[in-house]
Amino acid sequence: MKPTSHPELSKKEMLAAVRAGRAAWERRLQELVEIPSVSGDPDRKRDVRRAAESAAQAIRDAGGDAKIVETGGHPLVHGRLRAGDGLPTVTVYNHIDVQPANEPEWKSEPFKLLRKGDTYVARGTTDDKGPALSALAGARLARERGVRANVHFLWELEEEIGSPNFERTIRAHKRELATGSVVVSDTVWVSRRQPACPAGLRGLQGFRISLETGATDQHSGTTGGAARNPVAELADLVAAMVDGRTGRVKIPGFYDDVVKPTRAELRDLARCGFTTAGFKKDHLLRSLRVDDPIEVMKRIWLMPTMEIHGIAGGYQGPGVKTVVPPRATAIVSCRLVPDMKASKIVALVRDFVRARCPDAVVRPEHALEPFRGRTTGSLPDAIRGAMKFAFGKEPVFVREGGSIGAVVSIEKVLRAPVHFLGLSLPEHGYHAPNENFDWRQAEGGMLAFASYFDRVARLG
Repeated sequence: MKPTSHPELSKKEMLAAVRAGRAAWERRLQELVEIPSVSGDPDRKRDVRRAAESAAQAIRDAGGDAKIVETGGHPLVHGRLRAGDGLPTVTVYNHIDVQPANEPEWKSEPFKLLRKGDTYVARGTTDDKGPALSALAGARLARERGVRANVHFLWELEEEIGSPNFERTIRAHKRELATGSVVVSDTVWVSRRQPACPAGLRGLQGFRISLETGATDQHSGTTGGAARNPVAELADLVAAMVDGRTGRVKIPGFYDDVVKPTRAELRDLARCGFTTAGFKKDHLLRSLRVDDPIEVMKRIWLMPTMEIHGIAGGYQGPGVKTVVPPRATAIVSCRLVPDMKASKIVALVRDFVRARCPDAVVRPEHALEPFRGRTTGSLPDAIRGAMKFAFGKEPVFVREGGSIGAVVSIEKVLRAPVHFLGLSLPEHGYHAPNENFDWRQAEGGMLAFASYFDRVARLG
């Protein structure tokens, strides 16, 4: 296919158009973030549906067509801005569901948009409604300037609960979802000074480990010393699994499939703008296990982890109630890096627990495989060019420490390459109280997406 022909995009002209449309974009953001689309809360099911309907209408108002796709859980939104048959097609993935917002640290109503100068504060502004609307505005901008590429939108409403119905649903609709490539806008830069794109995502494998040694609470003066204490045993067990001071996982075989970072990856880490002080400030951390910035980045992006999220059991009220509890549960998860398999980690953990505490029960939960991205080729080059066009600098390719379950499913089912064009910043507060997004990133994102669609169209 020959490359398409259309005029070069003018940054000055597009920037004027973006700024002229700011008020309308803000109204749409307000409408969407003020719908509490908390996918993990059964009481918010109607709100999640309302968010899907609002998102579909946003695509229609931008000149596209959109429909709500049922999944058996919360729906998907599939939209299309068509340029014509036989032209390149790009699909943009975002999610419209959000985390809960019950943290006491919120300084404003989390589901009421607060404007503070050029900053927008509300749950979902940066994760992921602001970036989604920026990508949509970029697509509209490109279309109005004659860019000859079809742009599709795949907006999920179950991402925050691990995408339980996503893969099955896109498999059932893969013909209508067919695309040449996918770009994901649900990732975070290292710092505002340096655009960054992930070249990989960590996977996730969660566990609940439960131990029951009795039927009821027992008085420690009567049974203490002889009765087994499940809280103490699980504390001992998790301490045997992972070193709490260093984070080193002590389960044999855990690191066997980890691939060491390449020299190119380490070079990108060194020039990505990351600082230990900034990381601690952005995440409100008093201290870290290590202070060297390269080592910190390796730990949060390139290496697997095991984290203990909680040990529940026994008395938690005021004062001291001297009982030996009958049961306890530890909640544990592992972040996995490319080439690690969730199924293998499940087997290793089960074998380890069985050997140390045979009557403990291991229940795996929330398996997401890691994803290995691409940094070479025409599409990564298009990302580089689009980011430089919009923000003045080419991005560095790093990795993302979190997981996006849909990404692996998209590449597997739709057989289309997946790349990333994220817009969020560390200070925007992913999953945190006082989550926010800002106009500078939104404006740049619109230009970046328009430029990316233009570059893909020129590839033919």
